Amino acid sequence: MKIAVLGAGSLGTIIGALIQKGGYDVDLIDVNHKNVDALNQNGAKLTGFLDTTIPVKAKHPNDYSEVYDIVFLLTKQVFTQDSLTAILPFLHQESIICTLQNGIPEEQVASIVGEDRTVGGAVGFGAAWSGPGVSKLTTEFDTMKKYAFDVGELNGDITERINMVKKILDAVGHCEITTNIQGVRWSKLLMNSTFSGMSAALGCTFGRVLNHADAMKIIANLADETIKVAHSYHIKLENMQGKNFEFLELKDQDAIWDKLDFYHEVWGPHANLKASMLQDLEKGKRTEISYINGHVVKKGEFSNVQTPYNQLVCQLVQQAEEEQAIPDFEKNIVTFQNFLDVNVNAFN
Repeated sequence: MKIAVLGAGSLGTIIGALIQKGGYDVDLIDVNHKNVDALNQNGAKLTGFLDTTIPVKAKHPNDYSEVYDIVFLLTKQVFTQDSLTAILPFLHQESIICTLQNGIPEEQVASIVGEDRTVGGAVGFGAAWSGPGVSKLTTEFDTMKKYAFDVGELNGDITERINMVKKILDAVGHCEITTNIQGVRWSKLLMNSTFSGMSAALGCTFGRVLNHADAMKIIANLADETIKVAHSYHIKLENMQGKNFEFLELKDQDAIWDKLDFYHEVWGPHANLKASMLQDLEKGKRTEISYINGHVVKKGEFSNVQTPYNQLVCQLVQQAEEEQAIPDFEKNIVTFQNFLDVNVNAFN
């Protein structure tokens, strides 16, 4: 069996290296020549809550030469079209593309490689790219091993091939098969649209958001909008890491204060982290904001669910992209506070 990890960034490096360590034949594929060279010459150096170096094989897309049975897709969504178009000639009819990206990419992936070759997945741990060939695990090792992945067929069936995907990913950490991959995806989207969106919009760590009362009001409304949009498509959010994210739906604004312990329990251990979208802004790169908060907005427009909080986060992050600037916390928190003051909430 020939496996590819397409996108050897922070998560892809860790996932590919640990699959390789598990005895599988894996190529780590990346467009960054320096990263590919470092991985081939020095192995994958895993730091943070891991401390090991694993010999791996890495390739640039220009060097494809073999057909892949399974591809774990870990590129940012802004590169999905180009990445899959390049690898398409190196897939066979029964090849599997397992999406492990942020957001909800399955529809786009299926449109490129075919729905019959697409299975969904979500990653339950975090990482940061430290440089060519080096990736830092930012989630405690025991947590990663317990909640590493959720995967599922798009139609909810339990199939032989989804069990095979699970077996491979179990080499990294526990992989749970779900019959509601869209529910898992929307739970993960909520995680990203709230703290990742606000970290990028405010230019700060998750902890600074957690410790600011008005920022948490925005967080609560971002989560509520995400849940209500999911419900408009008859999607029920699945539990993740033992937590019921449906709990975060708001009946009114006073209900926000009942949710704060939940937020601190789930995101408190990650207080020192910055969103990958903020890291992209710091590097002058395009972010995935259109595929995270923007996805909530787009789907809300189709189903007539209002999403003003997600729209504002998109606006601030996209403005930073255009200006090639790091968002200023003090300036943007005032923007959010003014928005809270004038916004007529649908609950009241």
